[in-house]
Parts: sequence; structure tokens; C-alpha cells
Amino acid sequence: MVAHRGYRAKYPENTKVAFENAINIGAKMIELDVSLTKDRQVVVIHDDTLERTTNGKGAINCFTLAELKKLDAGSWYDPQFKGERIPTLEEVLDLVKDRTLMNIELKEIYYEEQDSTDTIENQVINLVRKKGMEQAVIISSFEIKYLERLCKKDNLPAMAFISRKPADASVVEACKKLELFSWHPWYEILTQEQVDMMHDAGIKVFSFTVNSKDTFLKLCKMGVDGVFTDDIPLIR
Repeated sequence: MVAHRGYRAKYPENTKVAFENAINIGAKMIELDVSLTKDRQVVVIHDDTLERTTNGKGAINCFTLAELKKLDAGSWYDPQFKGERIPTLEEVLDLVKDRTLMNIELKEIYYEEQDSTDTIENQVINLVRKKGMEQAVIISSFEIKYLERLCKKDNLPAMAFISRKPADASVVEACKKLELFSWHPWYEILTQEQVDMMHDAGIKVFSFTVNSKDTFLKLCKMGVDGVFTDDIPLIR
């Protein structure tokens, strides 16, 4: 049971209050999304723009961390959360450490062809290592180039490939080659055959985003290893 962007059904997504309450209610893992600011700091927010989940406007990477920290990331959801801020990844790592597991999603838009020390994936890995959380984190992405680059490095957390498309033998083989821990498919495209192929290859299957009892029970019958959900009590 993975808390998708924290306890999103009751709190503003990807905020510290959402993560804190996901942990308090018993989530086995929390999922979050990271973005890169104008001054190349790693922050936790899903969209590449500000409008939906803050009182700001424009692209995340057009603002410095200091500028983003002035924005309200809670009132859009409910006035009681006024004053919630966009957290940095380091702040969330400190909040979560030793309390539950984490899935950090790297967004496709921030992939850079040049492999420099301050690319988002290298910063994420370095922060995870700094906190000693390599065994408690999964790094995931829809962009397989991130995973291809990271798999060449040492002392890595587990990695996962996210997909909205069904997996065939070539996808299974790619996951095996990269030594991925898990495959994260959209529940709508998932079949028993795909679950069996991944399991036969030693790869776990976590499906997103599951917010109904019927869907959850269907996936359980397929033998998935976990699900991402906005509503932890419902699935529990």
C-alpha cells in the first residue's frame, strides 16, 4: 500500500502534512514527485507548473527555491492548510527517515542529455546516500533513460520503470537488463499475463492509481505486489 503523493484524499498532495498523515495512518510506503528549480534545487511537486497546487503561476524551473518557498501550497485544497509550503526533497527525506519506505519519481521533463553532477537524478541519488536511505528508497520514472544512466552507478537504491502501456517480452527483458526492482503499470492496462511475465523475471509489480475496492480486489487476484492509492483507509 503506497500513499500516492502522500495521503492525497485528505490533504494537499506532495506536502509535508500529506506525508506525515500518510505515515501516521500506516502507509507502507509514500510516493512523491521531484522537480528542479531555476537555481537547480530539488523540490517536491507533481506538475511542472504552479497553477494547480499553489497560488503561484508559471513553470517551476523559472523560479528559485527562495521564491517558491513564499508560495502557499495548501489553500487550493482547503483553507485550513493555508501556509503549507512546497517542500524540498531533503526536508521530506528528513521527515520520513526510519519511519516508512519511499518512492521518488523522476519526471520526464527534467531529463538532461548531459550527465552532470547537478542533474536531478544525480542530486536525488546523492541526497538519498547522504541520509543513508539507500535501502528504504525506490527511484522510478516513465523515462527509461534515467534508469539506463543510473544503473551504471554504484551503491544505488532500488529502481522501477513506470508505464501506461502494456509490457511485452522486450519490456520484460529491458527491466531484467537494468536489474530493476519493480515495474509500475497503470491498472487499466494490466493483465494476468503481464504480472506473470514480470514475476517470472524476478521483478515485482506495483500498480497505480487504485482508488476503488473492486479494482484493488481484481489486482490482488492477479498477484500484484502493491498498489499506489490516494485513499489509504479505503484500500486498507
